[in-house]
Amino acid sequence: MRQHLKKFFWFSLFTKRTVTSNLNSANKRTIVKRQKMIIRRSRAQREEQAVAADPMEGKTVIGIDPGTNVLGYGVLHISGGVPRCRVLGVVALGKYRDRYQKLRHIFERVSALVREYRPDEMALEAPFYGDNVQSMLKLGRAQGVAMAAALVQDVPVFEYSPRRVKQAITGEGGASKEQVAALLQKILGIGTTPKELDATDGLAVALCHYYIASSPLGTAAGERRGESGVSGGAGSWAAFVSNNPDKVR
Repeated sequence: MRQHLKKFFWFSLFTKRTVTSNLNSANKRTIVKRQKMIIRRSRAQREEQAVAADPMEGKTVIGIDPGTNVLGYGVLHISGGVPRCRVLGVVALGKYRDRYQKLRHIFERVSALVREYRPDEMALEAPFYGDNVQSMLKLGRAQGVAMAAALVQDVPVFEYSPRRVKQAITGEGGASKEQVAALLQKILGIGTTPKELDATDGLAVALCHYYIASSPLGTAAGERRGESGVSGGAGSWAAFVSNNPDKVR
């Protein structure tokens, strides 16, 4: 009898420990699952809040890299906090001998792009200073016509220096066109790099504007002539003309 009671005691104790251990394991698994769910929810909520707080969410931006021989453009749409390329390309102007015909064609093509893609904002690459008056005059006219095409359709315009655009995309203000194009391919998942890199330059301006406008440290006002921090001076203009010989003719 005593042996039976002893066996029963040890059996009960073992069973109790096993059940307790199983319950503890089950409780631990449940707690871990709940913690993971809370973490996932918190992460999702933070992402939703970040997207909701993004001033560029749901907007479309057209970027313009103006020129009197080739004008590059790119259109971005921001959805879910992610910029996506809608289109990029160039407007070829070399066939027009008359400078005023070039300006007219720039206005017509940019106006058509604005009507088709309905951008909320235009970002435009614009060198700010220079001593070469003739080159500045030619390129300035192209810039002004592109601006007017947006402004007459109530699209606000923001300007960025070439150096600022390159810094925003590559982290290096002296980056080459090829480097900018290669990084845009990775960032936006663009397939084949276009033959005319003016197209990726236009897209880079749009992406630069998105980065600056959506950043708490940035400013949606873009860069204005005479504002501190804008890369300019005769040296920068000479470098621009040297690096972009087809822009001014």
